Amino acid sequence: MSDMNNKVALVTGASSGIGRATAKLFADKGAKVVVAARRQDELDALVSEIQSQGSEATAIQTDVCKVADVERMVDHAIKTFGRLDYAVNNAGIEGRFASITELSEADWDQVLGINLKGTFLGLQHQARAMLAAGNGGAIVNVGSVNSFLGVATGAAYCTSKHGLIGLTSSVSAELASQGIRVNLVCPGIIDTPMHKRLRRDIGDEVYDQALPSVHLQRAGEPEEIAQAIVFLCSDAASYITGTTLTPDGGFTLTI
Repeated sequence: MSDMNNKVALVTGASSGIGRATAKLFADKGAKVVVAARRQDELDALVSEIQSQGSEATAIQTDVCKVADVERMVDHAIKTFGRLDYAVNNAGIEGRFASITELSEADWDQVLGINLKGTFLGLQHQARAMLAAGNGGAIVNVGSVNSFLGVATGAAYCTSKHGLIGLTSSVSAELASQGIRVNLVCPGIIDTPMHKRLRRDIGDEVYDQALPSVHLQRAGEPEEIAQAIVFLCSDAASYITGTTLTPDGGFTLTI
């Protein structure tokens, strides 16, 4: 993978799971890292870990569905490190899974606000910073296999993730001529805190029924998804934009 020394990467939803693993991998590749999430304590711990390994990192508490927070997040990256080369819009929630007849407007707004609007706001401000610098860049949005697979009682979550396909494709078409690549990564069943919550909510038996459908017969690890994300940001992926990469162990091939 290409050298990322002196490049700057911004990762949202970095306090745990895929976001945390991605931030650490960027640092391992030599990038300076800006980590953002709502949980300050977890961000501070991550920054300390990255710094203890000799890399540079900074944290900023961010609610991605608030435009002022997103603007402040990107400004913080520029003021701290002077540039923005890579951005990963990973922040997301599963929200409440409920029948369409029972799902409340507040439930819907919360999930769409973070997962879809939050990604839109991130893209908007990240693109503005990259365009102003004129050095190109790479942005990766994080969806899910539910970006193309619906699931009963998951209308809000699946809709928010479906929307990322159109958002990514549209913004890629707009920014490609100016040297900014935009791609979407859609993980499958990954061993993250979100999936642990889903297992708790739907029960072990129901959750485990999905694993035999995974060709590799196991859940993925956050670090495996981080590899896909950082690859798409790297020069090794210089001819890849507007695409959807699905690291799911073969899960969607069996549906």
